[in-house]
Amino acid sequence: MSGQTRSIRLGAGAGFAGDRIDPAQKLAEHGLLDYLIFECLGERTIAASQARRLKNPESGYDPLLEARMRAVLPHTTSSGTTIVTNSGAANPLAAAELVARIASKVAGRTVRVAGVTGDDVLDAVRRHNPVVWETGKHLSEHADELVSANAYIGADAVVPALEEDADVVITGRLADPSLYLAPLIHEYGWDWNDYGMLGAGTAVGHLLECAGQLTGGYYADPVTKPVNNLAHLGFPFADVRSDGSAVFGKLERSGGTLTARTCTEQLLYEVGNPQAYLTPDVTADFSEVSFDDLGHDRVAVSGATGRTRPQDLKVTLGFRGGWLGEGQMSYAGPRAFDRAQLAGEVVAERLKDVHGFPEDCISVEFIGAGAAFRGLDTNPSAHEVRLRVTARVATEDAADIVGWEVESLYTNGPAGGGGARRSRSEVLAIRSCLIPRHLVSTEVHILEARK
Repeated sequence: MSGQTRSIRLGAGAGFAGDRIDPAQKLAEHGLLDYLIFECLGERTIAASQARRLKNPESGYDPLLEARMRAVLPHTTSSGTTIVTNSGAANPLAAAELVARIASKVAGRTVRVAGVTGDDVLDAVRRHNPVVWETGKHLSEHADELVSANAYIGADAVVPALEEDADVVITGRLADPSLYLAPLIHEYGWDWNDYGMLGAGTAVGHLLECAGQLTGGYYADPVTKPVNNLAHLGFPFADVRSDGSAVFGKLERSGGTLTARTCTEQLLYEVGNPQAYLTPDVTADFSEVSFDDLGHDRVAVSGATGRTRPQDLKVTLGFRGGWLGEGQMSYAGPRAFDRAQLAGEVVAERLKDVHGFPEDCISVEFIGAGAAFRGLDTNPSAHEVRLRVTARVATEDAADIVGWEVESLYTNGPAGGGGARRSRSEVLAIRSCLIPRHLVSTEVHILEARK
């Protein structure tokens, strides 16, 4: 088949860490995919992964990784579909070992699993001492303990693994569109300095990276933008040609919708400047992108380009930030808001007067009467309000006090509280910086899982 008619089919298996598994399984089984991509990492999830690894060095990867791989590996290994994912999070080697163990049980052949390391740049940022964006201070000026630093690596970290004939590639903090760009560079041999092509491939990745958002998930509104069969939303795929043009689609009879409108919304998602969308691979330019609605849930995209890639890489920093204590209680019926408001005042006063909490560490919210619209007037006529009190404190024991005080409202008033819930969790404060590209070096580790 000539390069003009050949296309590579990329399927979106996940758009975030907690995404559904059954749409990916259906794509793996029926999608005729060349690659199945799982995007499972964000700044919040990399922080949570680092927190898990601090407690258990063998952990730190996506908690749903095992369930995802058990669902799709029997299909991908039989069809020849390659999996690429950043589900390795804070521990890609442990993730690769897990996938190899699963593959040895569910696959009908030998499976090559690649773990890609190098995004962990904790030592490098300590030496480099960059300026932290959120504070404007050098890293060394921060009193909080730095426990993690993960650079956004790009497609050049994944292509060597694909060249090693990996069936599954698992990375840490790989940039979202780079998951999709790497297979295209590998398959079509695009030049690393052909920024026009890299920009086009990045547009494909950006459109697919949030999975169900492209097929109507985040787009849906029951009044203004109805979407059929949302409970069985299908995830998208793209047939990408060597010139970077692509046609997006979804499985027949799957739920959702794929139109030029859903694509337009996703193209603009998290893009501050459409002419300069920065990734590790390219400064992508989406300003001339156009969509052609082909009907039957098929949309063609073209027009993306790009310029020279940035010289620095973004790094997500994780600082120990103490503990977060939480307590919740519901109030319903007449004067529900008044009683919830009094309950919040009682808890806040006790946390300050009895337990010595600083006032500025305590937060009181009224879910159902203004919590989502902080700073606007609350709704005193709400018939059902859930009180939520949180406090960020130094120790786990102090965090536990917050939920205890909320729970004690059961018998200590005000009247009618119910459904108490309490929790505590360690906090990693997330901040960002830049690091020179030459300080980041990645490596591919190949494991073979034999049947």
